[in-house]
Amino acid sequence: MLSRTINQGKVMLVVGFMILIGQWIGYGLDPIKSIPGVLVVLLIAMLALIIRDLTPKLKFPAFAWACLIALLLSMPFMPTSKLFLEYTNKVNFLATTTPILAFAGISVGNKIQQLKKMSWKVFLVAIVVFVGTYFGSAIVSHIVLKMQGII
Repeated sequence: MLSRTINQGKVMLVVGFMILIGQWIGYGLDPIKSIPGVLVVLLIAMLALIIRDLTPKLKFPAFAWACLIALLLSMPFMPTSKLFLEYTNKVNFLATTTPILAFAGISVGNKIQQLKKMSWKVFLVAIVVFVGTYFGSAIVSHIVLKMQGII
């Protein structure tokens, strides 16, 4: 487990570096000022992975653990909230999607043979998801704009 955690830590450092570069290039944010916030986010992610590994019988994903940890740290009554929010507010969370999407692409690329076996079914599911998302967004937008009297 220790070697796995060390490897995860190495990957987290690479991801953190990618986030800092993404913030700098994409949003013009100073990467030096963002380092503490990125380190806090990566620390939460590592803690979530460790908790998930320590509780294998509990079918709770690491992402959910990370959300719970961040939620607890940011609650107004917690002594950590002011410092936590001060650091994490300097991280543009849209910039975190770049490494996530890159790793997702690599993951899918490694499973290309399995995708070939699914053939047309993947295409059908993708079309249904895209159409459903589009119409769902349009319906919600229409309702909100109607309630505001814009349309």
